[in-house]
Amino acid sequence: MAKLIIQGGIPLNGQVTPSGNKNAALPLLAACILTDKPVVLHNVPEIDDVRTMRDLLKSIGVKVTHLGNHSWELHAKDIECTNLDPELCRKIRASILLVGPIAARTGQLKLPPPGGDVIGRRRLDTHLLALQALGVETIYNDEQKLFQFTAAKMKGADILLDEASVTATENAVMAAVTAEGQTVIRNAASEPHVQEVCLLLNSLGAKISQVGSNTLHIEGVKELGGGEFTVGPDYMEVISYVGAAVVTGGEITIRKAGPEYLSMIKQVIQRLGVTWEVQGVDIFVPANQSQVIKPDFRGAIPEISVMPWPAFPSDLMSVAIVMATQSSGNVLFHDWMYEGRMFFTDKLTSMGAQIVLCDPHRCIVNGPSELFSGNVDSPDIRAGLALVLAALAASGESVIRNVGQIDRGYERIDEKLRSLGANITRES
Repeated sequence: MAKLIIQGGIPLNGQVTPSGNKNAALPLLAACILTDKPVVLHNVPEIDDVRTMRDLLKSIGVKVTHLGNHSWELHAKDIECTNLDPELCRKIRASILLVGPIAARTGQLKLPPPGGDVIGRRRLDTHLLALQALGVETIYNDEQKLFQFTAAKMKGADILLDEASVTATENAVMAAVTAEGQTVIRNAASEPHVQEVCLLLNSLGAKISQVGSNTLHIEGVKELGGGEFTVGPDYMEVISYVGAAVVTGGEITIRKAGPEYLSMIKQVIQRLGVTWEVQGVDIFVPANQSQVIKPDFRGAIPEISVMPWPAFPSDLMSVAIVMATQSSGNVLFHDWMYEGRMFFTDKLTSMGAQIVLCDPHRCIVNGPSELFSGNVDSPDIRAGLALVLAALAASGESVIRNVGQIDRGYERIDEKLRSLGANITRES
């Protein structure tokens, strides 16, 4: 099992370019199933979750060709198998994204329960209800631990999602684009990666309107063609670099950062006394940040809470908590979505952070705290990266174990941090 060894206390400086958005790449790969023509995807991150998704596509007969420089061609001319590999499905939550496109293409699919990070209960009900509205019947065999999906004919429907789930929205969109008639998806998620799925499908011939809103209108088409698409930057990685610069007192430029998607995140992060400058498609993170937490009216402790896009995303909560440990003042963090998101904070307190875990969904951070080296395990993708930031800020040598969790979501993160001056090495 790999581990990262980090000598902390070194300010980061220089330039870095984020990889493509993992949360866009996975549904974009799945969407290629909807056409029997070749589709080329550029800027695909080379991370473990993407490799697993490619292996799943290969296992059902999709021809996957590496074109070099993070570009891949997917050609789903024939779907040879609709029974998904249990071992591969267990590795990633995103295996659920194959239901919509495979059901639309073949009318049947057997799916073992999806895997992924253990950060709390992660419902599948929204997926099932949306797909059922489009004509997909679902049977779950409890003895075999297997979902069986069948669809004699997909028909458009007016769908109100019971929560603004990103992957459920993507699944419903992929199922609806070749369904007969009109589909309206209300309370749809509108994250950048959801928008990218819609834009790819439209480039292949789909008819999706009001992209970026929470109400999507889809006119079904008989078939999709081929094409190519470029995956946008991973804003989770972008903000992670912002955090790395701030907690080490460094100054960096993040190239091709997609600043058009960062306005609300910037507004929230500014409450921690942290900001950046937009320079075209780049962002510049200056040194000498104020790092003073801004209280609410009449000095009340401010609250940073997650909400569906365009509000602050849950996946950035862990990184924001680490940034708060280096800011002066008190701040309450609230993630109502996942009851396991806060459970990495005990690792931060063992490194010197002053954090009160109020309940599974809330914690209060009192900063600034001097962080000390520690030996900790990465519990999930986002918490693992947050622990890397804590180690970069801490004095002494820290060891982050179970790095495979981080590798699932961040491409060559140790190499990129080294390019900024971090003293970080990887060992098996």
